Amino acid sequence: MAPHGSALDARHGQEGEVLLAFLAEHRRLLRETVLGLTDDEARLRLVPSMTTPMGLLKHAAFVETAWFVCLFGGKTRAEAGIPETADESFVLEPADSLEVLAATHEAATSRADEVISRLDLDARCTHPVLGELSLRWVLVHCIREMAQHTGHAEILAEQIRETRS
Repeated sequence: MAPHGSALDARHGQEGEVLLAFLAEHRRLLRETVLGLTDDEARLRLVPSMTTPMGLLKHAAFVETAWFVCLFGGKTRAEAGIPETADESFVLEPADSLEVLAATHEAATSRADEVISRLDLDARCTHPVLGELSLRWVLVHCIREMAQHTGHAEILAEQIRETRS
C-alpha cells in the first residue's frame, strides 16, 4: 500500500490509502491531545476504570503492536515486548512519561506501518477469539478504536484543563 497523508488528502485515493490516512489521523490526534497535558495531569484517573490520558497513549501503542506486529507480523506478545492482555496495557509504571510513551507510540506505529506495507487488504490473520480476519477489517477496527480513545482523551483533557482554571 502507498504511504499515507491526511484523511482529507486521501479523499480521492484508493481504499488502502483512505484507510491508512484515517488511521494516521487518529493516531496523531490521540498523541497531540495527550501531549497537551503535563505528566502529572496525564496520570490523573478521573473515571473508575484504569483509563487515564497517559494510559490511553500506552494502550494505543499496545493495540498497534498486538494487531499488526503480532497477529500479522508473526511475533508473540513477549517477543514484541507488550503485555498479554489489553487491560494490562493501561497500567502505568513510575518510569512512564509522556515523552517516553509518545516515542513508544510513534515507534509502534512505524513498526505497524512496516508490516502493513507488505500486505494487501485481503491478507488474513487469525485472532484467538474472533477467528480469521482480513487486514481491511482490522484497519477499520483500529480506526474505530483510535477514534474512540481519542474522544476519551479529549474529554479527560477537557476535564483536566477545567481544573487548572
